[in-house]
Amino acid sequence: MNYLSSAAPEKLKGTAILRLDLNVEDDSRLKASLPTLEFLMKTSAKVVVLSHKGRPSGVDLSLSLRGAAESVKKLLGKEVVFLPEFNFKQIRSEVNSAPDGSIFLLENLRFLSGEETDDESLAKELASLGNFYVNDAFAVSHRANASVRAITKFLPSYAGLEFQKELENLRKVMENPERPFVLILGGAKAEEKLVIVEFLKDKVDAVLLGGVPANTLLKLKGTDVKESVVAENAESFRKFLDMPQIILPSDWKERDGKISDIGDKTIREFSEKIKTAKTIVWNGPLGLTENSFMRAGSEAIAAAIAGNMGAFSVVGGGETVSFIEEMGFSEKISFVSTGGGAMLEFLAGKKLPGIEALGHGPKND
Repeated sequence: MNYLSSAAPEKLKGTAILRLDLNVEDDSRLKASLPTLEFLMKTSAKVVVLSHKGRPSGVDLSLSLRGAAESVKKLLGKEVVFLPEFNFKQIRSEVNSAPDGSIFLLENLRFLSGEETDDESLAKELASLGNFYVNDAFAVSHRANASVRAITKFLPSYAGLEFQKELENLRKVMENPERPFVLILGGAKAEEKLVIVEFLKDKVDAVLLGGVPANTLLKLKGTDVKESVVAENAESFRKFLDMPQIILPSDWKERDGKISDIGDKTIREFSEKIKTAKTIVWNGPLGLTENSFMRAGSEAIAAAIAGNMGAFSVVGGGETVSFIEEMGFSEKISFVSTGGGAMLEFLAGKKLPGIEALGHGPKND
């Protein structure tokens, strides 16, 4: 792995191509990458920022990154040139003729069909805009996209400062977590989340489940979950019923025939496990969180994690991170991950294309 922080200064001259993930409604991921942006502004002549937003089918101006250019400008206190057209010859000319210190942001890369198919022709065009590449978009590095994987075939490539922090902190959880280790999983996408349980089963002491993962296992146990959402391939998760570490809700709240939150007894049981933990990982709210009736469980769990200052705690997933920030607990969490699906896949031991690609392209020395 080639890290930006340890790169020789002479290797960082010219124009940096910086992959960020601006695919969130708030500025959380941009703020996390500010140190990388500021680092590059000091070491490099110019910076060209690449990102995406949503899942458009062709050009959809409601998903334009023009607003993100204003956010970067506001946070950096520096002008940002927004490039709305993908005329690469014209872009190269504009970047090359711009004064040192210039920052550019390209339009939403997913307006181009080649981005999500990891098209090498598109990657080569993107690479032609600069002298080296930096990936600080850990949250999208589980995707084999042209601006994440293929681009590294054409330029010396580095992991950004936030990307490095992600790897260092998540590896603490994977490699040698201090025990007791408590894993909290909620939200949707039971398939993604329960895979982590299987990978970490020999290291984790308690798995506290809410949301769709809990609904799915409760149904497999024969509990009447009524209209609650469960995983489509629920039967494939039956093996998890035999894992002693898994703790399902003992009571819950319902609305419109669906489980909407964990109940008061479960809140007390889960909180006790969290209070004695030395390592805590949380991904996915335990209720629907749309209003006060459905968010009490997640609020209580967030407070319990924030209150355990002796534990190494990691929180990830867009909705969960926003929830923690809304409650003002971010500073009380050891590490707030920018990754949702990427964090889950990394903790499940999967190889992420964005990680594998770094250091496997043109030599950096």
